[in-house]
Amino acid sequence: MKKLYLSLIIALIGIINPISSSAQYYDIVNQAANLLQTAVMGGSRYKGYVEATYTGGFGHLQADFVGVSTTQGYQYNNWFFMGAGLGVDLVYSKTDSGYNEWNYNRQVRTNGVMIPIFTDFRFNIGSRKSASFFIDVKAGGSFLIGKNYLAIENGYINGSEYFMLRPSLGLRVPVSSNGKRAVDIGLTYQLLTCNYWWYNNSNSGTLNSLGATVSYEW
Repeated sequence: MKKLYLSLIIALIGIINPISSSAQYYDIVNQAANLLQTAVMGGSRYKGYVEATYTGGFGHLQADFVGVSTTQGYQYNNWFFMGAGLGVDLVYSKTDSGYNEWNYNRQVRTNGVMIPIFTDFRFNIGSRKSASFFIDVKAGGSFLIGKNYLAIENGYINGSEYFMLRPSLGLRVPVSSNGKRAVDIGLTYQLLTCNYWWYNNSNSGTLNSLGATVSYEW
């Protein structure tokens, strides 16, 4: 139980304090691998999820995301799950058609692939053998594949490493008599940090998106 509390404290500190260096992103990968190893060794309490997500961008900087991911972890009790996950996200940016006129000397694209690696916390509200609500929080890093810039609005984002926070709220519907297997449907919000460049200026920014998620758990 002490290990559970320690893991929670470490994860919450990571959420409250934005990740700012490359080394910290790789620490996320190592922590996720450790969680996965613990889950697999957990035997009967091992649990897995596969999830499909779509989120549409809103705000000053916008991009849409379509992705799939899997989470493997440990069901500590009837209401709390913790695990590690890996996914693939297709990102489609929303940009002005005249963007490349002033950025002709850079290799810019309007879509790309990102690989999120995260720690996953899930809280179940109600009985696991009947329809109930859940709260899910994924926190970690997302990595943009390739070296090209990604066009956003009147500028572009660069850098391969991003801090990711993805909370979800939804309904869990069991599909087995013991309640272990279920289909989950929910609303989700995603936040990604980024470095944003326009003309000769730069600053840090966020990509905000809102959408839906569907998952199967076993």
